This record gives sequence, C-alpha cells and structure tokens, in this order.
Amino acid sequence: MPSTFTLVTETPYPVEALFDLSLDIDAHLASMSQSAERAVAGVTSGRIGLGETVTWRARHFGIWWTLTSQITALDHPSRFVDQQVRGPFKTFVHEHRFEQLPAGSRMTDTITLASPIFGTLAERLVLVPYMRRLIAERNAHLVAAID
Repeated sequence: MPSTFTLVTETPYPVEALFDLSLDIDAHLASMSQSAERAVAGVTSGRIGLGETVTWRARHFGIWWTLTSQITALDHPSRFVDQQVRGPFKTFVHEHRFEQLPAGSRMTDTITLASPIFGTLAERLVLVPYMRRLIAERNAHLVAAID
C-alpha cells in the first residue's frame, strides 16, 4: 500500500513566479546538486509542459538511480502533477498545488510513493523521511532563487 505525505511552503512571492520556477528543469537541477542529479533524456532544460517527460539520473543512498517522470496534469498557475513512468519506485506521484495568499503564495506538495522492496516498512522508516527532507530542501532553494 502506498504512503502519502504533504509538505506546505509559504512564500512572499506571486503564485505565477513559484509555479513557473517549479516547472523549470534548470532550477530543479540546481536544487538537487547534492545528489549530482542530471536530466539525461526528454526535456533536459527550460520549462517542462503537459505530456512531456524528463529522465533524471541521480545518486541517492550511494546508488545511482534513473527515473523518468511525466507531467500528467497541468492547470497554470494552480496545479500540476508529475509521476514516474519508469524507475525504481512501485509508485511515485507528486502533486504540486499553488494558492495566492494576501501576502504571497502557498505551495503544497503531496507525494504518494510505494517501495518496490520491503513495502510499507521501507516507506515509513526510510523513503518518506528522506523524500520529505529532499522536497523541503528543493522548495527552500526555489524560494531563494526567486529573489
């Protein structure tokens, strides 16, 4: 059974700026430099769009992984969804929601994942905490990049 978690990030910036930056491959790569992440196929720079794919290659837990994700829903500037179409997870779906606030914007990330091995135990003890930290670091990087 997949595990789901949500992370909320509030910023002083307009929702459109945060939305557009969240779809930018180059911004994503800059935010993931600690894992030496690269875009190796599909859309490899600039903004990705509905139906398009990107294949990522990155090192996590000391192992090189390859994951292809596709933008499966896009409603500018309020929501988009990327999900794994090929890769190490049994399931990986990342929903990004954006709301305009009186003094900025709110980004809500909801991630649903399922481990191919060790199931719920691996998800709860390793994958969810790791992914929560990774997404928080990514979001902090994106917010700082708007300045």
